[in-house]
Amino acid sequence: MLVSFLMGFACGVPLLLTISVLQAWMKEEGVDLTVIGLFSLVGLPYTLKFLWAPVLDRYTILVLGRRRGWLLVIQMLLVLAIAGLGMTSPARSPWLLAWMAFLVTFFSASQDIVVDAYRREDLKDNELGLGSSLYVNGYRVGMLLAGSGGLILADHISFRLVYLLMAASMTVGILTTLFCREPTVEAGTPQSFREAVILPFIDYFQRDGALLILLFILLYKIGDQMASTMTTPFYLDIGFTKTQIGAVAKLFGFWATIAGGLLGGIVLLRLGILRSLWIFGILQAVSTAGFSLLSLAGNNLALLAAVIGFENLSGGMGTAAYVAYMASLTNKKFTATQYALLSSLMGIPRVLASAPTGFMAKALGWTTFFVVCTLVALPGLLLIQRVLKYRS
Repeated sequence: MLVSFLMGFACGVPLLLTISVLQAWMKEEGVDLTVIGLFSLVGLPYTLKFLWAPVLDRYTILVLGRRRGWLLVIQMLLVLAIAGLGMTSPARSPWLLAWMAFLVTFFSASQDIVVDAYRREDLKDNELGLGSSLYVNGYRVGMLLAGSGGLILADHISFRLVYLLMAASMTVGILTTLFCREPTVEAGTPQSFREAVILPFIDYFQRDGALLILLFILLYKIGDQMASTMTTPFYLDIGFTKTQIGAVAKLFGFWATIAGGLLGGIVLLRLGILRSLWIFGILQAVSTAGFSLLSLAGNNLALLAAVIGFENLSGGMGTAAYVAYMASLTNKKFTATQYALLSSLMGIPRVLASAPTGFMAKALGWTTFFVVCTLVALPGLLLIQRVLKYRS
């Protein structure tokens, strides 16, 4: 359980370094809002990671074992990529910035593949709910450090130094990899590259409702993720400082997320994963609508805290159930590939659907934009009832 938390932290740090922190840096350097929105495309590796996941399932490198060996190499490359991103300039070298941001997301997505597989293989089925909750909370601590800490520090030091400090924080992940145990997989491992590439997909798509489940995973958080892509420019646009955003929007929301993860774990035990997804999904949609209210009220620090607190509370609950549900669908023999397929669909809204959000916000205005994001969440909620019959 401790390893789940610490690995969650290591996975959470890189994410916001290519989203909200990078957005703030680009905004400060005078980069156009539409370009900031398009920069979400550097997150494509989160969507396409199932393409190279079979390599991580099939081959073992170093003496640490299949999971730990890959983790160590990937984490060291990720440290270098984060440091390299901090050495670029958004205004003078936008293409170099995009390339370095892409490398960060590629190695971050690769780390996610191995960590997700490790957690599924190391925990028993009845431990997945709690383990996923602790992973999500660790992930949020990493996001807090990068998002809240990064933005607050950026008011006092350069963004370059912020990124170097974030790269150093990844030492936590490296030490966890060195000292944790290698999981034992009783189901065996792929013995050929063909078995690693083809059989995971055959195994999954032979199940009843396989396509419907994939569609549900694709749509469940699409509205929430579209909205979150533009929250940092939104906060800055209505007059909040970077320190206020870091202290209130990130730090205050962090405790709400921790509470949401713990509350979500309790609800999961009582109601089960899918019924919990229904309740948490409704709460997520309502929390997205709260941003419209904030846009009408303007620079109101108390309302900002309330909206962000509720959004993080519902998000912490929903993500814990979401991650546990995806893990429960995987065959342990092909954990990395199958989980990568499912979580890649989870990342599509953050990357592809979020790319035009800058244009949408500019054309519609902030209030209408967040209303649209709320409505986009409804199809995913309607699918839950259909998915229920395929999982108890």
